[in-house]
Formats: sequence, structure tokens, C-alpha cells
Amino acid sequence: MILGVDTSTYLEELEHGAKFYFEGKEIDPLDRFIKNGVSYMRIRLWHNPYTLDGKPYLAGTCDFKYFIRLAKLAISKGYKILLDIHYSDFWVDPAKQTMPKAWRGHSFSELKKDVYDYTKEVLENAKKEGVEVSMIQIGNEITNGMLWPIAKLEDNGAGPRKNYDKLAAFLNAGIKATKEVLPNCKIIIHLERSYDNQVYREFFSEIIKYNVNFDIIGASYYPYWHHSFDELFANLNDCKKKFNKEFMIMELGYAFTLEDYVKGENNHLVVRENNVNTFGMKIEFPFTKEGQKDFITAFLKRAEKEGCSGVFFWEPLLIPGEGIAWASKEAQIYTSGEVSKEERSDWCNQCFADYNGNLLPSFDAFKITK
Repeated sequence: MILGVDTSTYLEELEHGAKFYFEGKEIDPLDRFIKNGVSYMRIRLWHNPYTLDGKPYLAGTCDFKYFIRLAKLAISKGYKILLDIHYSDFWVDPAKQTMPKAWRGHSFSELKKDVYDYTKEVLENAKKEGVEVSMIQIGNEITNGMLWPIAKLEDNGAGPRKNYDKLAAFLNAGIKATKEVLPNCKIIIHLERSYDNQVYREFFSEIIKYNVNFDIIGASYYPYWHHSFDELFANLNDCKKKFNKEFMIMELGYAFTLEDYVKGENNHLVVRENNVNTFGMKIEFPFTKEGQKDFITAFLKRAEKEGCSGVFFWEPLLIPGEGIAWASKEAQIYTSGEVSKEERSDWCNQCFADYNGNLLPSFDAFKITK
């Protein structure tokens, strides 16, 4: 089983003064991950994360130049690269799959060409830069489709959701481009809702009907939303058997505190005291530093036992700081048409470092045990 981290915001954090410490001494956490057996860095890529007048969307502002910078740093330290192409100018997930600004108004045929051309251009240019991509996600958390509204999966009344034909066409375009540039690159199709066997069976059965040729079923697992270990692995092992595919956890997270990093506030974190029980989750591990460590230890042990091919922790270094944000106002307008919440980062209580950058016990629990 491989271990990986998604530290896509890392360079932007450093540029805003973020520092990390172990036992009072400043360290480079990427070096320590390597020592613990973490071998992959997962890096997201957005098409054009800027407004038309050049204002950045933040959260790494993960354009191609940024991807190359971070990938080269990772490679220099011994990491392999997993590229997570969002096919959007900013965050995509089951609630939003916003079309890149440059592709708006394009026909279905034009969009297939856009996906193919863009994927091929990215991989060819990465190759020219000396960045070898070992694995690639064609889309991010595409449980409900991608490139909305064209390939949005929608209720059909009875039977499978509609628009799988369009979604499969986009996936095949990205896969075709990948295989032409990198024949040995492993292809990942990544969903969330990882407890829901009905959704996974429908999704993968449908895309396989359209000859989508991929290697790995990728899943997000955040227990606040995705239920128990038992439900997760029952679903993934069923899919492994039914579709003859290996599976990986592309995103894993767990909070070490429910207290906000802004004194006197507790209304912005994704996981906080007044919302953590709304999904019916049984809390087996307390939201403390030790609880987070115990969660990591137990999860990795179970994942290995269940035959999971890899586990990636999502943004373990995203600590707070002046100018470190989950989204600029402009980015929020791009994805939803309005500014819906504060710009400051809302993930910081799920890192492997506390709000001052001190490594937590969970950091060294995320390791390959021999």
C-alpha cells in the first residue's frame, strides 16, 4: 500500500510566511513525510484560476506554472506525482463542477476536443519540464458528473441517471490524451459518497458500458459524511470484485480540534462543534490531537488489511496565516455567483500541524509500518 499527501496549497502557504516545527525546531515537513514512507504527492490543477483582469482565486491558485513548481520540488525530494485535473478554473466536487470560463458556450463536440487538447497539452508540457506523472485523475469527485450542465448526472425517474454517455465521452477524451503521452500512467476515476454501494455500482457499471478504460477506483473518505470503516470497505471491496479494479482513498481527513483558530469564533471551520453530528456519524475517535492520531493509525491498519492500494491525506499542511484562504471573493463568484462565506481557510483543524505549525502526533502516525 502506498501513502500520499495532497499538499497543493503548500507553496502559497510558504509565500505567506507559513513555518513548521518539530520539537521546537523549524523543519521542512516534506522531508519528514519522505522519511515516514510517504511516496506520492497529489497535486490539483485548475484551468485558469484568475479573473479576466488577473485577480487570483487563491487556495494555491493552482495553474499549470504552480503545478510545475510544486511537482519539481516534490520530485527533488523523492516523491512521485499524481496529477488531479479538475477541468474547471477552481474547486470541483459533487456540489459544483463549474465549466472553465474559456469553454463556456462550447458545444458537446467542442468540449470533447477541449478535454482532449487540454489534457494532452498539460502532459506534454509537463514532460518537457521534466515532470513525470505516474498517476492521473480524470476529474475530481465526479459522483454527479463533470463540466456542468452538459455532463451533469441527473435523476431519470427510474433506472440509472441520465447523461452518462456525455460524461463517458469526456472521460474517454482525457484518457485517450493521457495514454498517447504517457502509456504507462495509471488512470483514476474519483468519487466521493464512499459508503454508497448503489451509487458506485451504478456509476462504474454505466461508464464501463461506454468503454471507459481506467485502472483505479478512487474514493474520498471523511467519516463525518461517509459513515463507518465497515460501510466504506464493504462498498469498495464489492466494487473491486465486481469491476476487477484496485481501489485507493484519494482524500482522507480527520479533525484534531473543533475550536476555531480565530479567538472567540467557531463559525467558519468545515468541521466544527455545532455540525459534526448532523450526518449521523458515530464518533469513535475524539476530536483531539491523540484522537486524530488514533484515527490515522486505525484507518491505515484497516486499509492495508482490506487490500487498499493507496491512501492520500488531504491538505495536511494547510495551517492558517495572513492571506491563506480557501477562496477569494472572485473565486466564490465564479463557482456560485455570490460570496457565500469568509475567505479565510476553513480546513485548518484537519491538518497534521496545529495552528502555529507544530507537528501533531498524527504526522508520524501517517507512515508505512514495517
